[in-house]
Amino acid sequence: MTYSNPYTDQSFIGFFYTLLTRLWSLLTGNAVPDTLATDEIQLLVLAGVAISCAILGVFLVFRKMTMLANALSHTILLGIVAAFLWTQSHHLANAFEGVVNETALLVAALAMGLLTTFLTELLSKGFGLQEDASTGVVFTSLFALGVIAVTLLTRDAHIGLEAVMGNVDALQAHDMRLVYITVVINSISLILFYKEFAITTFDPALSRSFGIPNGFYNYLLMVLVSITAIAAFRAVGVLMVLAFFTGPPLTAKLLAKNLSQAICLAALFGIGSALLGVALARHVLTAYGVSLSTGGVCVCAIVLLYLGTLICTKWTMKTFMKSPLSS
Repeated sequence: MTYSNPYTDQSFIGFFYTLLTRLWSLLTGNAVPDTLATDEIQLLVLAGVAISCAILGVFLVFRKMTMLANALSHTILLGIVAAFLWTQSHHLANAFEGVVNETALLVAALAMGLLTTFLTELLSKGFGLQEDASTGVVFTSLFALGVIAVTLLTRDAHIGLEAVMGNVDALQAHDMRLVYITVVINSISLILFYKEFAITTFDPALSRSFGIPNGFYNYLLMVLVSITAIAAFRAVGVLMVLAFFTGPPLTAKLLAKNLSQAICLAALFGIGSALLGVALARHVLTAYGVSLSTGGVCVCAIVLLYLGTLICTKWTMKTFMKSPLSS
């Protein structure tokens, strides 16, 4: 029996109608779908990426560490190559098709997160280099090594292009596994260390007076960022994941009144952008016969959502300031 995608030839509105209909059928148990459609797999994977990035991205934005996250998203390419070579050397299944063992990926993420953060702090604190300059030096050096390693050692696997650009349109159900492992890891870390992350983010001096090691939580945050970027590289690529790390948290920052609210709003904005991106990509394919990159459309949705929120908040603020009641 050939499986037919229920979202084929659906318009923008039709996409949401079909999605809600299938969701309602699932909740009521009337007609449980035999399998997930490709559009639904895309939504689930991107939603997982959005939640993981929102949890960490809010802290990155408030700590003004988005540049270091940018460096990590590039330098983990070297870790991906190492994980691939380890998988290949141990003759694991599908190694030569570029499918890398998940354990190897997580270990590589841990290693590259620690190495990038350590080298950045070594240059800034040990050698007196400015933080942005040290980040730039480490970022370019390790990323260049990763590109060279991809070119020389993994030429037949094509993992370099996938790691940089991602491929939302080729996702399968098993791709959700690693993404939602990181959702669990990040959620548990947030629950266990919420107070520590909050105080080291907003008042490092106070945290030191309480005996809370700022350096440890800085390293922990960078390791979690590395793991999240590794998990997302197949879906959106290590470059596009930056949009999920920065866009939704920046949008949430414009509206949130406290840290927990910012995290929740960032997750909602990320999921909403994923939903809009998948629906728009399907609509353009149906209406115009043009196959757009779903990941690229999602990132455009993130940017437009941020700009729209920024314009609305600025306009609202100006209107309030001009109001007679504000004087």
